[in-house]
Amino acid sequence: MFPKPHASLTPNTFEFEQLPLVKPTGFREYDARWLFPKEINLMGVQALGLGIGTLVHEMGVRPDIVTGHDFRGYSSSIKLALIAGMQAAGLRVKDVGLALSPMAYFGQFALDCPCVAMVTASHNDNGWTGVKMGANRPMTFGPAEMGRLKEIVLGGTYQYRDGGSYEFVEGFAETYLADLKARAKPITRKLKVVAACGNGTAGAFAPRLLEAIGCEVIPLDVEPDYTFPRYNPNPEDLEMLHAIAAKVRETGADVGLGFDGDGDRCGVVDNEGEEIFADKIGVMLARDLSKLHPGATFVVDVKSTGLYKTDPELQAQAVKADYWKTGHSYIKRRVNELGALAGFEKSGHFFFNEPIGRGYDDGLLTAIAVIEMLDRNPSASMADLYRALPKTWGSPTMSPHCDDEVKYGIVEKVTERFTRMKEAGETIGGAAITDLVTVNGVRVSTEDGTWGLVRASSNKPELVVVIESPVSDARLREMFKAVDTVLRENPEVGVYNQTI
Repeated sequence: MFPKPHASLTPNTFEFEQLPLVKPTGFREYDARWLFPKEINLMGVQALGLGIGTLVHEMGVRPDIVTGHDFRGYSSSIKLALIAGMQAAGLRVKDVGLALSPMAYFGQFALDCPCVAMVTASHNDNGWTGVKMGANRPMTFGPAEMGRLKEIVLGGTYQYRDGGSYEFVEGFAETYLADLKARAKPITRKLKVVAACGNGTAGAFAPRLLEAIGCEVIPLDVEPDYTFPRYNPNPEDLEMLHAIAAKVRETGADVGLGFDGDGDRCGVVDNEGEEIFADKIGVMLARDLSKLHPGATFVVDVKSTGLYKTDPELQAQAVKADYWKTGHSYIKRRVNELGALAGFEKSGHFFFNEPIGRGYDDGLLTAIAVIEMLDRNPSASMADLYRALPKTWGSPTMSPHCDDEVKYGIVEKVTERFTRMKEAGETIGGAAITDLVTVNGVRVSTEDGTWGLVRASSNKPELVVVIESPVSDARLREMFKAVDTVLRENPEVGVYNQTI
């Protein structure tokens, strides 16, 4: 039997080559992430593959699975080790090669495979690896499935089965891009588009799609380089957005689009070089789509702007907004449960149901939706559409370091602290607390509509802090200072990756 994984092994030892290493904290709420090879080795990845196969059979799902890998120096090796484990557990593997996560999700439909295991660390720094998994298309694993997978792998209770097989699906990228092009409406407006890929996987796909639907493409950092020399391919980070904004201003582009490391997210910069956070892009798309689908339901995460509920245009179209837990698996599942037209996360994960998409997050499909919105508004620029939104002042997603082992406990302490403040009638940032939303961390709102969110990151040793105010930049900063003061009562909370 394959050995039971160890939580810690020392590299450059015989034990490291003879035993599987799987650090338990790599199993996150809805996917898995490890530093390679510090936290997982290749035998550990085999153990993960055995665990996935065991879980799929335990769930009673047909054992056909799509796999692919992102562009990192070690991702292909990780994938081959994962395949070895999955085959040993009786899974019939279809390998689409170098891929975006949504390309693997598309494979579940196009190749008739209920299951997916995509090797990617998304936008994480070089050195990270991970797997996004699912066994019920278009949904991916949530806490229940991830918890059971963790039990199987760390307990070494995986089971060998006959019937495993392997097939490489040649040319699948062309099938994926052709499907996206077929879903796009004919574009009549000639648009100049900056396509920024942060030297990640999307560089092999996004520029080609945008050209295919009729855009003039200005490539930015599309050459492959898994050291990510300029910035991490993360359209939620200001460094990437700043680079896109500079290129838009330099070239006079109509819009700038930034794709993350595995292509399931898309960030947007307008024609004036203004960086638009993804939750505001979601409001703009909801305005556009609700004219075509009045009364539509949109699911949004708790990090997102309050405009989904308060925007007069959305109210006029009888739009229903459902605020839900942050995380691509949570929002994807909620969109499916409610039959919502779309789901929007502040991180840039957007989920479109039929007739637009198939319910999974695809940054290239999001790009098409943005292009079509501009095409349906021929007299308006991206900046015009952005200015038409009610004004709010919002922070980027700010992430202070906090170790995986303690971050959820810190969020509990912060939630309890805000609860006591509200019960005692205390103010925060000089305003009375009117509401606490605790569906995912804690979102504390004040009487003037200003709010602050604290939650634990699901895939990195960090907390997540977001602030918004409909009043002023000064109120935004007052709220951030007040929330940060509460956080600093806990010495385990470290330095932010970025702040306002």
